Amino acid sequence: IRTVVVLIMAFIVVCVKGKTKEIATVDKKEMLFLVLSGFATGASWLCYYAAMQTGDVSVVVPIDKLSLVVTVVFSYFVFGEKLSKRELFGFLLVVASTLLLVFV
Repeated sequence: IRTVVVLIMAFIVVCVKGKTKEIATVDKKEMLFLVLSGFATGASWLCYYAAMQTGDVSVVVPIDKLSLVVTVVFSYFVFGEKLSKRELFGFLLVVASTLLLVFV
């Protein structure tokens, strides 16, 4: 349900900005990637909720939040993204506070 709501909201933004004609110009590979991304997101949420039902919520939630680490590392190696000092500091604060939640 959450993925469908996000999709609807994204479409509303496209309509409000008057860019609906540009939808037809999206490359088929990119559209396939978007669809697969939607399925992956939905599957991720299903796994998250299953983990919350079967595991200790105080452990599951911080582990989910640490997915940010995977995202940043992936974007660094795959897309060549660099973090500024300020962004790195913020990233480290998020990671440290999440780890603090796990161990306290």
